[in-house]
Amino acid sequence: MIQRIEHQFAGRTLSLEIGRMANLAQGSCLVQFGDTVVLCAATVQDKPTHLPFFPLTVEYREKTYAAGKIPGGFFKREGRPAEKEILSARMIDRPIRPLFPKGFMHETQLACFILSADQENDADVLAMLGASVALNMSKIPFDTPVASVRVGRIKDTWVLNPTFQQLEYSDIDIVVAGTAEALTMVEGGALELSEAEILEGLHIAHEGIKELCSFQEELLQGLSVPPVMEWSASEPDPELKERVEELAATMVGEALAIGDKQERTQAMAEVRENVTATLTSENEDFAEEDSAIYDILRSIEKRTMRRKILEEGRRADGRGVDEVRQITSEVGVLPRTHGSALFTRGETQALGVVTLGTARDEQRIDSIDSREEVKKSFMLHYNFPPFSVGEARPFRGTSRREIGHGNLAERAIQSLLPSYEDFPYTIRIVSEILESNGSSSMATVCGSSLSLMDAGVPIKSACAGVAMGLIKEDEEVAILTDILGLEDALGDMDFKVAGTRDGITSIQMDIKIAGLTVEILEEALGRAQTARMHILDCMGETLSGAREDLSTYAPRIESIQINPEKIGEIIGPKGKTIRAIQDESGAMIEIDDSGLVKIAAVSGEAGTRAREMIEAIVKDPEIGRIYEGPVKNTTTFGAFIEIMPGTEGLCHISELSEGRTERTEDVLKRGDITRVKLLSIDEKGRLRLSRKAALVEEAEGASDDGGSDEEADSLEVIED
Repeated sequence: MIQRIEHQFAGRTLSLEIGRMANLAQGSCLVQFGDTVVLCAATVQDKPTHLPFFPLTVEYREKTYAAGKIPGGFFKREGRPAEKEILSARMIDRPIRPLFPKGFMHETQLACFILSADQENDADVLAMLGASVALNMSKIPFDTPVASVRVGRIKDTWVLNPTFQQLEYSDIDIVVAGTAEALTMVEGGALELSEAEILEGLHIAHEGIKELCSFQEELLQGLSVPPVMEWSASEPDPELKERVEELAATMVGEALAIGDKQERTQAMAEVRENVTATLTSENEDFAEEDSAIYDILRSIEKRTMRRKILEEGRRADGRGVDEVRQITSEVGVLPRTHGSALFTRGETQALGVVTLGTARDEQRIDSIDSREEVKKSFMLHYNFPPFSVGEARPFRGTSRREIGHGNLAERAIQSLLPSYEDFPYTIRIVSEILESNGSSSMATVCGSSLSLMDAGVPIKSACAGVAMGLIKEDEEVAILTDILGLEDALGDMDFKVAGTRDGITSIQMDIKIAGLTVEILEEALGRAQTARMHILDCMGETLSGAREDLSTYAPRIESIQINPEKIGEIIGPKGKTIRAIQDESGAMIEIDDSGLVKIAAVSGEAGTRAREMIEAIVKDPEIGRIYEGPVKNTTTFGAFIEIMPGTEGLCHISELSEGRTERTEDVLKRGDITRVKLLSIDEKGRLRLSRKAALVEEAEGASDDGGSDEEADSLEVIED
């Protein structure tokens, strides 16, 4: 039976519909907002897996037919998920995953298909809503309505789920997810907003989330929801757990007291080996319990770390809760790159490298969210090789995590870049994580900011980031500054904040617990601001602002505005003219429809030569000026000479040289390069040229300058 309900949300009609599509899935829901339609389906395997993590998969796929488009490429069908699809899938996964019951290990899949796109309303927040309904109406053990909203602010007015057009005028773009009781995820960027403004935005978002959760419950209450599937959490043998506790508690505490990550990891590995060996010698049945032993030791490690922080205020590496690790930074570390920086914070190290390119290096994205092809002139790519954590495993291309971390850092930097009109370069930053012990995405922000300044990119101000953590046990709370990987894995919050001295530019928060209060958020943002100022001070000691000049190896771009009617003359037949200019000068040339010509060249000489050649084409012929050009044709009455690309004039036989000339070919032949003076232009636009006048004038000029006869002789014809 088809059931559909509607609700007015953010000034538009939002509808939820079930029973119409994908009824063989355990749960499915069709969401519509405006003319954007999303289908979400939830499925689960009946048998549990034996993996060390919950096997939840979220697939977010944009169908090009949704916007009336056909995919590009040879096969003309959708292929691997694009960056937007991966980021959207992550934004659905992160708030949903912690809400599944602990120990549930059945493979679960959420599929979100964008079936219709009105190019006004983003489908990602709608997919979150549909996924929640699909899960809650299924036999999957998930009974908490969850929703997400996008928040914008236009002229100090907060807007929920702004359209793409409204976002162009917004000073904030964040997606916030949560339940009716608490927020669970935040992701987005802002134009240097204050901590108080961010908190206000989160409050507005939570009100919208509560409204959407209530809307879901209205639909779910009218459904005949199937009983929850049978499942059981895998619990370790009580005798085994008790014995592991006896053997390992002291050793784990000693291992966690080691500050160095590698030494601490090695010590924990030795604890596992010793405990396993002892247990096996006591009871052979325990030899098959490696996985259970690991889980018990992990829980001891988690409890020990958390109690040490809450009771002693000391962390695994010996720091206090609000201390930032030691920071060092360098710039100009790679001699032939356009800009580079090495940023190290504790045992986390990021190498930032900047490359400057031209418009032809822009990324072109065929998106269903836009009628036109989207061009992207700033890219930040984050790489996380296995050696950064001391592991040896295959390189298998860019992971979803790498794409997500790169996007977070890209948002942090984006709003600080100069406008494309003021700095017409395509900018690519690559962040290579060389060491990682927590907060590598925020190290990427710092390294990227320094490398941009090293490259001479006039960014508005330096940008830094820090990751905050949380340990909460009942009423005991510890907020951690600059968290380690261990504190991220075993803590309750990962709250990344990036920005400048003037405000926040990027934010990402993931919560693993319920009950996060506004007071905790406010304190975390305040401590993040303090830490950010400290990090910016450290970075400022290395490089306080952008260098005045670009790298010697970076292209120089200059622009010329020409009459659009002259574009064809510069390009020439089948691109012949523009290719000739590029080949001769060594510069790259780009022309847009408005007549804006951009010349890019590494050397100044190449750029100057290309500019002169272009100006020679677009400028109207000037009477009295001497031009140099090839002889295009000869006749009995003279020679036709091209003084500018596409512009020819006649040099009459009487104007070829002093004295009488019997045959044109006695002086000039087809293909010769010669210099002529433009004498006049008649009413029909025909040009009258004189080689004789040019010879005389330049000879007189050479004489006035004290030139020799050899210089005068250089004016003779140059034959091919």
